Amino acid sequence: MIYVYLNGHDFEYDVRELLKVFFFNEDIIFIHSKDEYEGRSLLIESILSNDNGQLSSTTVVYKDGELIASQYVKNIKDIKIEQDDVKKKVKMGIKQSIYDILIQISEISAPWGILTGIRPIKIVHSLMDKGVDNRKIFHILTHEYRLFSDKARLILDICKRQRKYIYPLDESRFSLYVSIPFCPTRCLYCSFPTCNVSKYGEYIDEYTDRLIYEISMIGDMMKGKNISTVYFGGGTPTAIPVNNLENIIQSVYKYFGYDNIKEITVEAGRPDTIDRQMLEMLNQNNVERISINPQSMNDHTLKLIGRDHTSKDIVNAYYLAREIGFEVINMDLIIGLPSEGLCEIRNTLHKIKKLDPENLTVHTLSVKRGSKFKETMDKYQINSQRIINEMLESTMEYARYMNLKPYYLYRQKQILGNLENIGYSKEDKECIYNIIMMEEKETVIAAGMGGVSKIFYPKEDRIERVPNVKSLKEYLDRVEEMVERKRNLLS
Repeated sequence: MIYVYLNGHDFEYDVRELLKVFFFNEDIIFIHSKDEYEGRSLLIESILSNDNGQLSSTTVVYKDGELIASQYVKNIKDIKIEQDDVKKKVKMGIKQSIYDILIQISEISAPWGILTGIRPIKIVHSLMDKGVDNRKIFHILTHEYRLFSDKARLILDICKRQRKYIYPLDESRFSLYVSIPFCPTRCLYCSFPTCNVSKYGEYIDEYTDRLIYEISMIGDMMKGKNISTVYFGGGTPTAIPVNNLENIIQSVYKYFGYDNIKEITVEAGRPDTIDRQMLEMLNQNNVERISINPQSMNDHTLKLIGRDHTSKDIVNAYYLAREIGFEVINMDLIIGLPSEGLCEIRNTLHKIKKLDPENLTVHTLSVKRGSKFKETMDKYQINSQRIINEMLESTMEYARYMNLKPYYLYRQKQILGNLENIGYSKEDKECIYNIIMMEEKETVIAAGMGGVSKIFYPKEDRIERVPNVKSLKEYLDRVEEMVERKRNLLS
């Protein structure tokens, strides 16, 4: 139990998110008076002081009623982040003070410093847009945001690699996301709104019709705009019958034009949804990029997380895709899965290295509220932060062996080890949609259940989100409403 008392400010959300880094899976209780603290467990007092206009932040930590540490940040206004936003600097000063004390007294390493958001590279893009040089950006990341040097270098390198795909900004450019939320089974770690095919299969034809209707309406409202990329995600798009998926793909070409699309990607995802007929259909419909996602190449783990296939099935699906002619294949894997340590992740990486995919996406397990794993995590052993970090470092090492370089990165709440997810690719094989979606510098219009449209306003550098409903039956009944939500904002 961690008690927190905010003195002189009310930045509860920001403080809570930072404390979760150090106290993973602990109860964090905010109290309104120090008198509520009865001298048991840990009390963290965060104090914002204003002395004749000079703002400063102090953090004091008590354990079982005894003062054990204090940390002071002088003059918050002196924080140098190339911004004049006083409120932002106040929040940073408060978080710096908390971070500086906890990094000393905690056994937890916090390589991402005071950053708790999921898109750290956006900070680097913003600084580069202002003309700040690389050396100064590195100093801001390590000194003000408290990033470890290797993380600062990583996001600087990724940002430089991304910019040719993002700039110049174009208000008329957009990408299309198509949600196909059906899956053969629900994986232990999954928190996405998905529908089991065996339970909801009777709705696939109706969903196909309603989805194509929404795509056609999006085509109408986006006339005069320039489509960039198309991404079919889910769920597992290849979990539905071949004819249904083909009709959806062809509807995209019908309403947006094939020649206008720079890149089209389909999440083939699970090998138990891939056969020759499905792959040949995708190939004949000019889909150039697919994902075949093992998550692990250890059969015991695959069974444990709820996958109805083996590592051999993954290899067979991969070689079949190569035989049919797919030139760009992505493979996802997850580090930190139950029962897996360094030996298991290295076995997975060794097998993926033999396959030599163009893209590799490495996820660090995130314990999401909507997943089965969140409900049953006490049954499974979770490795220490040190082991998780060593596993992540192994993926980086193997990526270098395969001539794969990092090109996009994001973080998640409740991510194990306070680490990150990284997408790697061979030169010029980056998935442009992944960059666009993560850095939020282009409009993304989403069709289908659970899809979230993000309308980008470059002059203000802001995003307006328009979510579709997450229930299959509600989507089928309310698709016209989903269309109108987007139309109202776009108009």
